[in-house]
Amino acid sequence: MNRTTLWLVAIYCLIGSIAMAQETSPSERGADSGSFQTPALWEYSRPLMAAGVGGLKEGEIPKDPSIVYHDGRWHAFFTLKQQDRTVTAYCSFVRWDDMAQAKVTVLPISDSCYYCAPQVFYFEPQKLWYLVYQVGMAGRKMMMVAYSTTRDVADPSSWTPARPILDGGENDPRVEGGLDYWIICDDQRAYFFFTNLNGKLWRMWTKLEDFPRGFGHCELALQSVIYEASHTYRLAGLNQYLTIVEQDHRRHYKAYLADRLDGPWTPLADTEEHPFAGLANIRPAAGVEAWTDNISHGELVRQSNDQTLTVDPNGLHFLFQGMLERDKTNKGYGAYTWRLGLLTPVEPK
Repeated sequence: MNRTTLWLVAIYCLIGSIAMAQETSPSERGADSGSFQTPALWEYSRPLMAAGVGGLKEGEIPKDPSIVYHDGRWHAFFTLKQQDRTVTAYCSFVRWDDMAQAKVTVLPISDSCYYCAPQVFYFEPQKLWYLVYQVGMAGRKMMMVAYSTTRDVADPSSWTPARPILDGGENDPRVEGGLDYWIICDDQRAYFFFTNLNGKLWRMWTKLEDFPRGFGHCELALQSVIYEASHTYRLAGLNQYLTIVEQDHRRHYKAYLADRLDGPWTPLADTEEHPFAGLANIRPAAGVEAWTDNISHGELVRQSNDQTLTVDPNGLHFLFQGMLERDKTNKGYGAYTWRLGLLTPVEPK
């Protein structure tokens, strides 16, 4: 083969490579970002918590779990939809299979009839556990973002009364309201993310030493086909951050990557056909009957309990709320019978 032919072959290959790259979707391009790849397939456990089972009464629906592992036990905080109010509840257990039978305690953190979507973490600079949640307030244009603290995460009676981070009043800096509030920190700032149900993910921040005060800055972090329940984590060993965010319809999670918490987010798995976790890449574990085709508001199991929210990219587990799409028929969202389950990555066969 002469030199001219070699050049022609090289040019042809280059053109072909460019064409293939242009035909690749943003989701598929993102899958090669850095060294982190989303699981190709998850298996879900049997329901770990459900209405009328163990510690829950009939009609009590568990939602929006946040969980840490401390002193040999799991400590789970979650929304509990009761007949006349929505509250934040707690349970503790040693093994996942024990969750259904664990004692459930409603936290005495607020006298409001609507407080929900908790996030729990240990804030190392203050040596305090924080619980951050949203509170519906009469006469306010948007929900209050509140927090409670304790030095003993295992004592549900020890949490302080609700105190506002953002009060929902006229001087609240949130641009468009928002819900499902999420805090994560680097070594300089505490970042505060939330969504609006309109395809926008917002970002606020304050100096680490000022937390939980000082969230005056507010900017758009991401705009895409996203809905609610955004959760952001630090990926151990990769110098990257992962945001997962839920999409409506048949609920599923999308994923985005960034090199820093105040930086741009790159699509990683952002379609219903190629989700982070959804109908397209889940199946029941061996011996488990199919009970969900929705993957909704949940939390990745963290490697550490502190404010960095670090997860092991090679050992992901995802505690989520799920149900079958057919069981939503003729029901409003508040009547959906969510159950909690655990996703674990598996190698596809």
